[in-house]
Amino acid sequence: MTLTGALETGVVVPADERVIDVRDLRMRYGTKDVLDGVGFTARRGEVLALLGPNGAGKTTTIEILEGFRARSSGDVRVLGVDPVRGGEDWRGRIGVVLQSWRDHGKWRVRELLQHLGGYYRPYSTARLTRPSPVDDLLEVVGLTSQAQTRVARLSGGQRRRLDVAIGIVGRPELLFLDEPTTGFDPAARREFHDLVHRLTDVDDATILLTTHDLDEAEKLADRIVILAGGRIIADGSADTLSRQVAGESEIRWTRAGQRFVHSAPDATPFVRELFRQYGEDIAERSLLPCRSARCWDRCSTTRATWAW
Repeated sequence: MTLTGALETGVVVPADERVIDVRDLRMRYGTKDVLDGVGFTARRGEVLALLGPNGAGKTTTIEILEGFRARSSGDVRVLGVDPVRGGEDWRGRIGVVLQSWRDHGKWRVRELLQHLGGYYRPYSTARLTRPSPVDDLLEVVGLTSQAQTRVARLSGGQRRRLDVAIGIVGRPELLFLDEPTTGFDPAARREFHDLVHRLTDVDDATILLTTHDLDEAEKLADRIVILAGGRIIADGSADTLSRQVAGESEIRWTRAGQRFVHSAPDATPFVRELFRQYGEDIAERSLLPCRSARCWDRCSTTRATWAW
């Protein structure tokens, strides 16, 4: 069994709980398949991490879900609506935090949030008053002291916090976070993690975030969907995926100029027999245990899987 084969995909979410429902999503640029049959769901109040290396298709996926990019094929529903047909009412229910911030340098932080928040006021409901009060929002993202500061004078980390504030000013039912902690120092990263949990606890928001950082995905997400080479290779909680991986070790060796790979639940008997039969004829031997989800982005086995 290979690492890819050990990871079962397809967590089932009841239809009436699906905030995101993606089936057989495909995206092609010329002859290159960027997304190849991607499918997953997300339920209300869930934090879902889309994890993968650069170039895996994470940003393309999130842009399709946001309605910013048309897909080649497949069925996509976000809050029950096809994103390419999403109107203003639909957009009033989602929030977006992009990798790069727009240049609002001349605005002061408070006035920018007040201005942008005004666009969401018509989309208030009996259950949810929009937008968020600006003072509450500034406190949540840690920018109270910078309320009167011009955006151009903020540090990189402070600008990123402002990006988050802009994304949640409308109290979204669904929040998209594309590499949300880029530029954060460790303290700001911890504060952001607390913020994400508050959003789901208070407003029952669903959050889809993209990241290449497994540690961050484990800390933030209820579920992790691993995307590699345009395909989903795993879908589950960090604990579930770790248990699935833990059963196999991969042994690689070279003999007589040929390379061999073997996977086994317990590598010790196999390695002992290998050396009994071939002894010093074996070269470049290695054991890759893959005992934890934490090795996915570092070990040789995983690199082979990323290239799937």
